[in-house]
Amino acid sequence: MPRKVVDTILPTTMVGSYPRPAWFQHQLLGRDVRVAFKEHNHEEAYQDAVAATIRDQEDAGLDIVTDGNMWYDDYVGVIGSFCWYLYERIPGFEHSRNPHPSYIGADASAGKALMDDWGGVLNSGAVDSKPDTIRWPDLYEIAKARSNTPIKVSIGAGPANLAWHVYFNKESHYKSPKDLTMAMVPIFNKEMKELVKCGANYLQIEDLGAWLPLFTNDEKDYKWIRESIEMMCDGVDAKIGWHFCFGNAWGNDILSANFPQGYQTVLPHFWGTEGIDEFVLDYANREMDGVEFLANCPKDKGVQVGVLDIRSNMLDRPDEVADRARKALKYLDPEQVTLSTDCGLKPLARMVAKMKLAALAEGAAIVRKEIGAG
Repeated sequence: MPRKVVDTILPTTMVGSYPRPAWFQHQLLGRDVRVAFKEHNHEEAYQDAVAATIRDQEDAGLDIVTDGNMWYDDYVGVIGSFCWYLYERIPGFEHSRNPHPSYIGADASAGKALMDDWGGVLNSGAVDSKPDTIRWPDLYEIAKARSNTPIKVSIGAGPANLAWHVYFNKESHYKSPKDLTMAMVPIFNKEMKELVKCGANYLQIEDLGAWLPLFTNDEKDYKWIRESIEMMCDGVDAKIGWHFCFGNAWGNDILSANFPQGYQTVLPHFWGTEGIDEFVLDYANREMDGVEFLANCPKDKGVQVGVLDIRSNMLDRPDEVADRARKALKYLDPEQVTLSTDCGLKPLARMVAKMKLAALAEGAAIVRKEIGAG
């Protein structure tokens, strides 16, 4: 059975970012948090935002909470900032946003507009040329001090994800996504081990690089992407989930619409990834279409199943959430399942997000009772 963080059957949690409180308008703008937080108002506002985010989740009844990714800035493509937080702190990346390399010379389209908003990145030097300033342990300590509930820690965009948006040419220091990814892996592995030393026991990797082979059409890419995740997790004594986001840019999709069989295509290459305890998958936005594929999940791995639709301000009903959970349980053992949201809540009104999370907790309680675990 997969590694546990809580004893509850069908524990609930959320994926990704949470809406910022309206009053939290500070931006790091590339600064080390230890520099930015010298400004007392910024540090205080950040701490209060994390406390409010955790309180919303606890009030909603979640079993495992997050800091809502309050640490990344409020710009580019809603979730694009979770990449830029790292580009701005790992050496070797220019901080300017350029057109996305995937769409250079392409005709105007919704995909081009969304990816150009996210931005392309220039790599001009080695990523390990000086100590990094990711500071996830600092940020975890802030969340831990404000939570009465177990915490899941987001490990931002992973190395392959970061490499996806970079230009590779004669000016770039690294010449391929693989080379750049492997150069960054030790940075992430070190940071994850530091988090464990601080007491973190549940980490979630947000590496969308798993989708890269669908765009390169090169099956060899699956091998080195899997190896990069295994190297990140090596020696990290915690439960580790790997999020395969199925797309959410301002509530719009540029991934699952183009690859509706995406999970069925990529996951067979990653089921056996060493160090990964759980696959984090978005299903609610498709009303669980393709969920039968989860029957292929190894019994020693868990699945954090998205049963809450976050692309709409319409409130999910607890019975809808329960029905989605029942569909997942046709193919997975209850001990394998964590009930979660699709990714991510950030574009929603905060009140709506909190009410949706309450529906998640209530829906989980319905199913627990049905299976005798409530």
